[in-house]
Amino acid sequence: MSALTDLIYAGSNAVAGLTAGAVNDAIAKYGADTPISFPDTAYYFPTIYAATGVKVKALGDLPACVDVLKSLITNKDDIGAALNAGLATAVGAEIIEGLKYADGAQPYAEESGIGFVPDPIIRSLGVPLVTGDIPGVAVVLGKADSAEAVAKVVKDYQSKGILTFMIGDCIEQALEAGVKMGLELRVVPLGHDVTSVIHVVTVAIRAALIFGNVQPGDLNALLKYTKDRVPAFVNTFGALNEVVVSAGAGAIALGFPVVVDQDIGELQVPGALEYEGNHEETAKRSLSLRNIHIKVKELPIPVAFAAAFEGEIIRKADMKVEFWSSKNTTCELVTTRSMDEIEDHKITVDGPDIDSGDVEYALATYIEVAGAKMQKDFESVIERKIHAWFNYMEGVMHTGQRNQFRIRISNDAYDKGLRMKHFGEVLYNMIMDEFDAVVDKCQVTLVTDPEKATKILKEEAMPAYNARDDRLSSMTDESVDQFYTCILCQSFAPSHCCVVTPERLGLCGAVSWLDAKATNELDPSGPCQIVPKDHIIDENIGRWEEVNDAVKKYSQGALESVTLYSIMEDPMTSCGCFECICGIEPLSNGVVIVNREFKGMTPTGMTFGELASMTGGGVQTPGFMGHGRHFIASHKFAAAEGGVGRIVWMPKELKDDVAVRLNKTAKEMLGIDNFVDMIGDETIAEDAETLLTFLTEKGHPALTMNPLM
Repeated sequence: MSALTDLIYAGSNAVAGLTAGAVNDAIAKYGADTPISFPDTAYYFPTIYAATGVKVKALGDLPACVDVLKSLITNKDDIGAALNAGLATAVGAEIIEGLKYADGAQPYAEESGIGFVPDPIIRSLGVPLVTGDIPGVAVVLGKADSAEAVAKVVKDYQSKGILTFMIGDCIEQALEAGVKMGLELRVVPLGHDVTSVIHVVTVAIRAALIFGNVQPGDLNALLKYTKDRVPAFVNTFGALNEVVVSAGAGAIALGFPVVVDQDIGELQVPGALEYEGNHEETAKRSLSLRNIHIKVKELPIPVAFAAAFEGEIIRKADMKVEFWSSKNTTCELVTTRSMDEIEDHKITVDGPDIDSGDVEYALATYIEVAGAKMQKDFESVIERKIHAWFNYMEGVMHTGQRNQFRIRISNDAYDKGLRMKHFGEVLYNMIMDEFDAVVDKCQVTLVTDPEKATKILKEEAMPAYNARDDRLSSMTDESVDQFYTCILCQSFAPSHCCVVTPERLGLCGAVSWLDAKATNELDPSGPCQIVPKDHIIDENIGRWEEVNDAVKKYSQGALESVTLYSIMEDPMTSCGCFECICGIEPLSNGVVIVNREFKGMTPTGMTFGELASMTGGGVQTPGFMGHGRHFIASHKFAAAEGGVGRIVWMPKELKDDVAVRLNKTAKEMLGIDNFVDMIGDETIAEDAETLLTFLTEKGHPALTMNPLM
């Protein structure tokens, strides 16, 4: 056999032996009937489930899985067979890691790693992955010769927005070298044992199940999906042992190239296993192997700028200054001017800068734009981007929008020289880059003078906000002559196509009708295409000829027909990154709605993950539908089945969040005051029978509606 296959098989056989022993020990200790599972997933042991269709629910299910593992290790001198042995190592790693959770244990509670990555986190990553905010996934493992080497590579990935998972001693090395970690910073420590690598493998595998509609047991489809659609790769630091090599073979089988920093000579496999000893080039080599091209935006600011910093939290102890609407005037306004009214790239700070010695400031962010194709409707679209752009600055935290926001600047960012003019540079450069199709000139004024900021808020910002709100509230599906498609998610869910209307935003919650309109103007051949609405087939369920033609075209024939207002007849498909999912609850003749953050049980007898597993990947499932939070209070929500009056249960957090808007809609549609008080939640009922009792006491309208089924 070749030296490479020798190493792979040695590692696979070692892991197989460890796995068999660990399973036998666990069964002897706890009993074969003891339930076992990873936390917060609907996919059992995901690697085993996806590859074989086997649902591991108890320890007694594992010996057969060990037999399957061993059957993959043929010891044949063939690279394809050796890669299968690498997959066996992945299965063994999953079993070993799964056993750590036996008997309700929390094995990573005291460690610097997080272990298993729950389903809701994977779904939350869907939007940034499909939009390119996360252009790739790096797996960094081992122990480098120096902490600086690890930090150099990880910070390189972070600056490019790459999501980086870390395994082994490199975690402590990176922390020692000042790398900040956490999912919000896109640097995620998983664990120290090499078997922890399975936790990133299952992220890729569940992406195939969640977004790609890959069916459990279809190993070929699984491997094709991970290779073609999950932009992942592996970097190893330090000496390579047999188990690491075998785990690397499993990664290669999934389509993820491996770059090592040890000279492996003739063991290299071009495009799959390569050596790069210069850590300055590690990221470049890795990205090129995965064909990931990143346009790094160079801005004239003294701190790093990348999407990876969007979730950074600035604690009060680390804060230099703050702009907060609760204490001072704040507002953000984009307004359209004629070309001769503004001076391009003029940035003005009107009032004290943040080096004046104060801690708290007023801030009116006043942006004036001009362009031959600029439209008033695009102002709010640009405005909403301010939140992301400010958060992309390292050491800056922005929450909220319009006149209700908070910005914190860290001591570290201030010490690096960050000042107000740099906020202006970020706004100018990003507007001219992302909205260049409609904006020809832009000037930015940052007003920190309290009186002047208040004047802008009262005389310009509030009237503009109110006018937009009035326009948006008056916009209905009937008031426009076209809808839009959105196929951003097709990079992960190839048969899914959203249809975005004024009363139904994209299921991810991130694309409104105005957003889709602006996207189409900016990129006429892009993901948002115009759908005329000239020929109505059925107004009640929302079926149009043009909508059917569009979904058939943009789903590559996977869909023939979609209705926009029904959850029972040809409902819209879902990608997998939806904010919420609704599903029928037959006993109460209504629907429950659950958001992905909720971890408990619903009266349907299913968790969010179990409900979502029936709906994602671009499939139509009558009675179940993914959607955004904002859609819950829409007049078009399940309109064909009676509208919002069908809603019988929601998690309390979600119910409280939508209460004001939902009560308003229910009053208009049903004539019911405080309708939300008639809806159950987990504090009232977690089973259908208790829910029905509550609904009966409240006289919920769903109980007297026509049967759903």
